[in-house]
Amino acid sequence: MVPRTGVTVDICPRDVPIVLIGTAGGAFALWANAPAEIAIPVALLIVLDIRIRLTRRSL
Repeated sequence: MVPRTGVTVDICPRDVPIVLIGTAGGAFALWANAPAEIAIPVALLIVLDIRIRLTRRSL
């Protein structure tokens, strides 16, 4: 038997102060004429808690 590898991605918002900091940083970057392709993903990485888990299951 070969174990199967699964991937679980958990996305949840962080606490309110960090969300405000991430939102303000993204808004400031857009106001300073930073490219939206860079500013928005960086702000989302600050605002959201993203966890990637690998699980192995044997059948």
